[in-house]
Amino acid sequence: MNLAPANDPILEIRHVSRTYKFNGGLMKPAHSVKALQDVSISIERGQTLGLVGESGCGKSTLASIMLGLNKPDSGEVLVDGKPVLSLGPLQRSQLIQPVFQDPYSSLNPAFSVYDTLMQPLRIHRSEAQDRPRRIMDMLDKVGFPRQLANARPGELSGGQCQRVAIARALILNPPLLICDEPTSALDVSVQAQVINLLLDLKREFGLSMVFISHNLAVVEHLADKVCVMYRGQIAEEASREALFANPQHAYTKELLSATLLPV
Repeated sequence: MNLAPANDPILEIRHVSRTYKFNGGLMKPAHSVKALQDVSISIERGQTLGLVGESGCGKSTLASIMLGLNKPDSGEVLVDGKPVLSLGPLQRSQLIQPVFQDPYSSLNPAFSVYDTLMQPLRIHRSEAQDRPRRIMDMLDKVGFPRQLANARPGELSGGQCQRVAIARALILNPPLLICDEPTSALDVSVQAQVINLLLDLKREFGLSMVFISHNLAVVEHLADKVCVMYRGQIAEEASREALFANPQHAYTKELLSATLLPV
């Protein structure tokens, strides 16, 4: 893992814009949608950024650009000081890893848990004799039972599958995770377990995270800094404490009033 100073940005998003163009069809004119407009964010090492906003605000588009899966029309994303689009797949996977919303669809149904974690180690040619130990150690760290290592996703619960997905994301020791709604498909009680697991792993590994969610209560629990997205732009950016105590943007106030109910 990179040992640069703690205040050195692990992720920089610089003036990123993305527009989707649609050709139209029968009785439908061609049109375009501005998914992102001049978005700039910086995340320090060891920091968790909460990225919130309603569906369609651009969160997932931004996540795909962070991961190098989508190309912006303008602007750039730097991971560990390197343009993400300049990195090959192997380099990129050592620096940044995703944890997606649906744990079942993010895992290969034909692979056992053990094979799922073995695959990235083989691709990256890690020491063969160390691979079984690394896999079992990682299962322990994410709270997944070793005795289920030969099970396949269809035999596991949603929470167990998400633990496997997190283990796979961490098996190469990347400094940065992009978590795109990783708890929204889980039962409420399981959500809390996964959130607490991410907090524990952040402390143990010194991880930086982008946690994308529409659930402000989850973001308040996890994030150090919060960015509120509205119609493809950053409406407000502040520390967790400042944003929840004294929101400035009207849209942020609307989100909070809709989420935080009087006790």
